[in-house]
Amino acid sequence: MGPSSISGAVAPVLGTPEEPKPKNADEAAKAFESLLIAQMLREARGERDEDAIGSTMLDVANQQLARMLSEKGGFGLSKLIAGGLKTEQSR
Repeated sequence: MGPSSISGAVAPVLGTPEEPKPKNADEAAKAFESLLIAQMLREARGERDEDAIGSTMLDVANQQLARMLSEKGGFGLSKLIAGGLKTEQSR
């Protein structure tokens, strides 16, 4: 069983759960900021020679960290985005 067959077996189990749709502009903005932070963490980690399982576990950890950061205010982007979305909704 090579690394590619292991990652194929693990990926469905460790895949990200289906996220519920945001109910309002604040939730949508926090979700977007969370995705942005997760991508930044992934890029900061860079391209390393990691095994598929280790890479998947780091991605899951990065997603959780990003979600927690955005819930606590993150970089402040969610407030700016939510404000813009609310302004557009009121038009």
